[in-house]
Amino acid sequence: MDYTARERDADFLMNDVFDVQKSWAEIEAYQELSSDLIKAVVAEGGRLASEIMAPLNEVGDAHGCELKDGEVITPPGFKDAFAQLTQGGWLGLSGNPAFGGQGMPKSVAGLIEEMFWAANSSLFLYGSLTVGACLSIDAHGSAEQKNTYLEKLYSGQWTGAMALTESHAGTDLGMMRTKAEPQADGSYNITGTKIFITSGEHDMAENIVHLTLARIVDGPKGTKGISLFIVPKFLPNEDGSLGPRNGWASGSLEHKMGINGSATSVINYDGAKGFLLGEEHQGLGAMFTMMNYERLSVGLQGLGAGDLAYQHSARYAQDRIQGRSATGAQNPDAEADSLLVHPDVRRMLLTQRAYVDGCRAFAFFAGMQLDAAKHKGDEQADRFGQLLTPVVKAFLTDKGLEGAVMAQQILGGHGYVKEWGVEQIVRDARIAQIYEGANGIQALDLAGRKVVRDGGKTLAELLDVLAEFEIDPEHEPQVAQAFARLLRASQSMVARSNEDANLPGAVSADFLDLMGMTLCAWAWGVMAHQAGDDDFGLAKKQTARFFFARLLPRTLGLEQSILASSDVLMDMPEALFNA
Repeated sequence: MDYTARERDADFLMNDVFDVQKSWAEIEAYQELSSDLIKAVVAEGGRLASEIMAPLNEVGDAHGCELKDGEVITPPGFKDAFAQLTQGGWLGLSGNPAFGGQGMPKSVAGLIEEMFWAANSSLFLYGSLTVGACLSIDAHGSAEQKNTYLEKLYSGQWTGAMALTESHAGTDLGMMRTKAEPQADGSYNITGTKIFITSGEHDMAENIVHLTLARIVDGPKGTKGISLFIVPKFLPNEDGSLGPRNGWASGSLEHKMGINGSATSVINYDGAKGFLLGEEHQGLGAMFTMMNYERLSVGLQGLGAGDLAYQHSARYAQDRIQGRSATGAQNPDAEADSLLVHPDVRRMLLTQRAYVDGCRAFAFFAGMQLDAAKHKGDEQADRFGQLLTPVVKAFLTDKGLEGAVMAQQILGGHGYVKEWGVEQIVRDARIAQIYEGANGIQALDLAGRKVVRDGGKTLAELLDVLAEFEIDPEHEPQVAQAFARLLRASQSMVARSNEDANLPGAVSADFLDLMGMTLCAWAWGVMAHQAGDDDFGLAKKQTARFFFARLLPRTLGLEQSILASSDVLMDMPEALFNA
C-alpha cells in the first residue's frame, strides 16, 4: 500500500508556522538541535515509513497473527521490519538520554509517529506500547527498575504492553479482579485474566514487559486500591540477561475487524511474579502516565489513517475518468473527464485534506506544550497539554475514520473491495475511536474534568495565547468569531453544570467537536498567513478558503446543541429504549 511521508508539511510546521528553533533556544536540552539535523531525522523516518513499513501493511492484514503452541507468530516480514525500526533507535526518539534514548522533542516525535501510523498501524503498535511503557517506568520506577528495563525497551530488544482491561469491567477499572499477593522477597504474585492486550505476546522481541494493573490483597476497594506492576515475560537476572519464564501466557488471540497484523491477546496471569511500579494503591496515576502518551499517539494514528486515505483517494480521483464537467468537456480527447471535475468529489477531497492538515498543526502545537512542560517546568503549558490531550485523541480519530469513509466513497465500488486497499484503512481506523479511552470518555474528560472543574479558566487562557499568533487577514474575523463561540459555549456549560450534574455528559461530544473545529480554524488561519505562492502554499490557501466557507459553519449548529438541556437525553425511561 503506497504511502508518501509528509516531509514538506513537517518542515512547514516547524519552521514557518511555529518557528521551533526560537522555542527550542529556551530549552537547554534542545539548544543543539539544528534545522538540518531535524530535517534529516524526519527524512529518514519518512523513508522507513514509506519503503519498509508501508509495503507490509496489506501483508499484515491478509495474514494476521497466529497462536501456535502458546507462542504468537506475527505476519511475514514484520519481524525484519521491526528490527529496522528498533535498530534505528526510533522507539527511543524522545526517550531519556541517560538510558539510551535520543531526547528529541515530543513535537518532532509526533510528526514521525504520524508517518509510522499511516504506513502500517499494526506494525507500529508493537513500538507505540513500548514507548508508553518507557514513559511510565521513567516517571515512576526505582533506579534499579530504570536501569533494568529502559535501555532494553528503548532499543527494542524488549517491548512493552499495557494490561488494564478485564471482560466484566471495561472502562470501570474499579471493578477489576486481578489480584496481587505480597511475597517475602518484596515481589508480588499476580493472578487474573486481562483481555484486549495489544502486543501482549509476539515473536519480535526476546522479552515482553507488561505494565499490569492489579489489586493488592486486602487493599482498598474501588480505584483507590489499584496498583501497577512490572510483569515481564522472562524474569531478568541481575546482569540483565533473561532468567526463567514468568507465570503468564496468551490464552487466545482476538479476532478483530481490523489491525490484523497486531496481536491482541487474552493474557492469563497464574501467580506471575510482578514488581510494584510506584507506590501501593497509586497505580492509576502511574498507568495514566503511559495512557496519556498512548492517547496522544492514538490521535496521531487517526491522523495517519486520514492522510493515507486522502492520498489514495486523491490519486484515484486524478487518474479515474468518468462523466463530463457541468461546464463542458475538460478533456475532449478522452472518453470522459477525471473525477476532479465533479464538485461533490472535490468536496470530499477538500474535507479530508482540511481536517488532516488542520489537525496535524494543532497536534504539533500540543506536542510543543508537552515539551515546554517537561523541560521548562511551565505550569501553563502543562495545563494546556492536559486540556488538548482528549481533543487530539478523539477529534483526530473521528476525522480519520470520516476521511477513510470518504475515500471509500470516492473510489465507489473499488473502495469496497480488498484489492484497492481503502476498505482496510476503514477497518484499521475504526479501533482508534475505541481503545485507550473511548472517544465518549475523552469528551467527558474534556467537558467535565478539564473545563467545568476549573470554571473554563485554562480554556480561556489557551484562546488568549492562540490569539497572539498572526492570522491571515482574510480569515481573522472568522477565527475571532470561532473563539468567541467556543468561549460562550464553555461559559454556558460551566454555569448550567452547577445545577445539572448530567449536563457535561449530555453535551460533551458536541463540545469536543466544537473545540476541535475551533482549533482547526485557528490552525488554518495561521497556515494561510504563512503559506507561500508556490504550489504547496497555494494548495494550503485554497484549502483554508474551503474550510472557512464550508466546514467552520458547522460550529453554529454545535453551539446550539450545547445550549440544549440534559433532560432531552435523560427524561426517557430506561424501559422505553426497548419499546
